[in-house]
Amino acid sequence: MHKIWIADDDDAIRLILEESLGSAGFMTKIFSNGEDLIKELETEKPDLIITDVQMPGMLGYDILKHVNNNYEDLPVIIMTAFADMQAAVESFGGGAFEYIPKPFDLEEAIKIIKRALEEKPLTKGLKKDVKLDIIGESLPMQNVFRAIGKLSNTIATVLVQGESGTGKELIAKSLHKNSPRHDMPFIALNMADIPKELVESELFGHERGAFTGAVEKRIGRFEQANGGTLFLDEIGDMPLESQTRLLRVLSNKEFYRVGGDKPIKVDVRIIAATHQNLNNLVSQKKFREDLFYRLNVIKIEVPALKERKDDIEDLCKFFLKNYSESLDEELRVLSDDAKKLLEKYDWPGNVRQLENVCYWLTLMSPTQHVKAQDLPTEVKEFEITDIPASSWEDGLQNWLNNVSMNIESGLSEITITKIEKMLIKTALERSKGKKNDAAQILGWGRNTLSKKMKDHGI
Repeated sequence: MHKIWIADDDDAIRLILEESLGSAGFMTKIFSNGEDLIKELETEKPDLIITDVQMPGMLGYDILKHVNNNYEDLPVIIMTAFADMQAAVESFGGGAFEYIPKPFDLEEAIKIIKRALEEKPLTKGLKKDVKLDIIGESLPMQNVFRAIGKLSNTIATVLVQGESGTGKELIAKSLHKNSPRHDMPFIALNMADIPKELVESELFGHERGAFTGAVEKRIGRFEQANGGTLFLDEIGDMPLESQTRLLRVLSNKEFYRVGGDKPIKVDVRIIAATHQNLNNLVSQKKFREDLFYRLNVIKIEVPALKERKDDIEDLCKFFLKNYSESLDEELRVLSDDAKKLLEKYDWPGNVRQLENVCYWLTLMSPTQHVKAQDLPTEVKEFEITDIPASSWEDGLQNWLNNVSMNIESGLSEITITKIEKMLIKTALERSKGKKNDAAQILGWGRNTLSKKMKDHGI
């Protein structure tokens, strides 16, 4: 029988875990603080430790560090009610097997525990003083933070997918800042901003006289990023001929400047981003399939703001504070009515649009206390109305017509997959992330929901 130790200063959490794990066939020992657990480790060793982060005296991260320094084969699971990116990064960067935000689903927690007991834990050095600037406590953002945390000690190629304005470059910068290359350059290049004929010069540089206007040698972005990270934003806009050369660089780790005859060796981590569906671009022969698989090693999906409306208030506080300081204005405070309107709005421009609204409010709100009538017109006049059946059916038909224009085969599989994923996300949003309630909304069993979430990467 596996022995599991639990450290948490919350009596209710300790009791729930003790009873649930006991029923699942585990032997448990509970501690109200980290000091007692560490002392007990001198005479006995469990098979797994589960610890809260915030406790009087020794923090959960301190327990994690002590275990990794002295018991490298002992897995640790971190629990925290303060579920943000820093918690995820410090947990995974410190060598935690898993990071579980509170409140958590007991069935999922037991699955994680069983997996931790079966797999060998990874021991890694804890990062300190990492500057983090991504805000969000919603379930979709927890998935993003978990991904960043798990990747914090790797240099794996990552594809960041999300709508314009969702903060894809922030995700890329966070991946870099929390990687072994954090002291090396982070170079960003937006492919949509570069004329087609200048793409290769921007990426690889050029020799003097390589083309008309090349009056001197120029170092490209790959050389600038050597040893660090190159962020290729809007990779879907890269011309096909440039894709071929990029693929060659990724394969051989060397390139030639435009007009050059000497190979240049580089060691660069690639993080790419796009708001487009690269699978569709591949099927349309607009994006190389081999390059797609080279870039799509690990994919992080950044949610649209309308999918994480629980974060709007915290985002507003952050932006309003920043603009208050930078513009030397009184700090604006949102009324409850203003918050409700902001949360009702659909935010087609995502977080970037919300930031702009906060900038506008800092300059234009007549008083420090922002009322609903003080909001920009597009926000305060936005209304959500019930959509008649015929309207949504027509809308769905129009969407299908548009999708089918770009697909030669597999229409049924592609559309059903997309719709099913949207249904799951909608149910999870309505249920505040509670799987049992979401499954009931969908009319599925809980196991069915869990399987489909895994299939869709949710």
